[in-house]
Amino acid sequence: MSTAVERARSLQTLVREHADASEQQRYLAPEVAQAFAREGLYRIAATQDCYGSADTPMTQVETIEAIAYADGSAAWNLMIGIESFSLITPGFKECLELVADPMVVMCSSTAAVGRADKIAGGYRISGQWQFVSGCHNSQLFGATVRVWEDGEMVEGLPNFYAMIEQPHFQIIDTWHTSGLCGSGSHDVTVDAVEIPASRLVLPLGAAKHDSPLLNFPLGSRLSYNKMGVAWGVTRAAIDAFVELAGGKLPRFSRRGLKDRPRAQRAVAEAEVRLRAGRAHVMAEIEKMWQQVQTKAHISTHDRAVFQLACSDSVRACIEAVSLLCDAAGTTANQKGFALERIMRDVRVVGQHTTVAPHNIEDAGRVFLGLSPQEMMLGGPA
Repeated sequence: MSTAVERARSLQTLVREHADASEQQRYLAPEVAQAFAREGLYRIAATQDCYGSADTPMTQVETIEAIAYADGSAAWNLMIGIESFSLITPGFKECLELVADPMVVMCSSTAAVGRADKIAGGYRISGQWQFVSGCHNSQLFGATVRVWEDGEMVEGLPNFYAMIEQPHFQIIDTWHTSGLCGSGSHDVTVDAVEIPASRLVLPLGAAKHDSPLLNFPLGSRLSYNKMGVAWGVTRAAIDAFVELAGGKLPRFSRRGLKDRPRAQRAVAEAEVRLRAGRAHVMAEIEKMWQQVQTKAHISTHDRAVFQLACSDSVRACIEAVSLLCDAAGTTANQKGFALERIMRDVRVVGQHTTVAPHNIEDAGRVFLGLSPQEMMLGGPA
């Protein structure tokens, strides 16, 4: 049987064929989403008792990386789907039938908190949620909510996920961005939809489970899959630049682009930035994976090192692509050339809170014996 990474690579041509359409319509082409579902890619990090294949963290990252090499938006869509299935379905103790069909795709959002008003036998759900990547291709939406009763929010309870099936959630056209356009990260709204009590489930990572995948620190878990997107698009940028340099004669120049020292330095520095960051993060993933399998304690210091590796590697990817764009000249600005889209896409990855630059400073606080202040290190381990 083929591995998840091999299946992802087999879809690269399909992903490329639909990348422009996804970019223009601002959501992932249905043909691509269906292929991801058919090949089981959305569920590679879900546990086996939740209809997943429980692949290792290293395999998860490399699978996303393979798709990102073809298109960053498609990889982002896949990455968010992987996180939704892996971190939410363990709470489906009484509603696993919702994902029994392998073609069901799930989206979710923690960007806002809606209302779950308690009613007889269940809850009435209302709210609007942002950044719901993949919502156009999903049959199931996980909405972050707080429980209300008799018109007041119930104190002492955590957030929950309300699981809403099509057609009971609506998509609001809000995803107008320069980068990762095709990820379809629009708003979703739910208006007084009633669900049974069994479809109100625990939030990200809160369900107890024996799988070591669920023992991985939540912040680290949410960081490492972003790396697959950054590495995949950066590798594609390097390859696109090498191809360009082999044939381009810059205007007003007697030397080809590949003969220019600036181009040579740019591709060399891009290569080393990508390789060094990738090697560091993969080493930290493998180290933490060994720790969680033996249920070893993972200290705040260990999580800070992990977070630093991820945020710095994304920063290095942005620097690498920027170097290539500068050396490529005006070609890098042309619509339809790979570097133009990749530059827009990789910057959006670096703006996500899980790998954003402010996490570097927070890691530094930990190394200096101070308490972390940001969500990724200051939240629950």
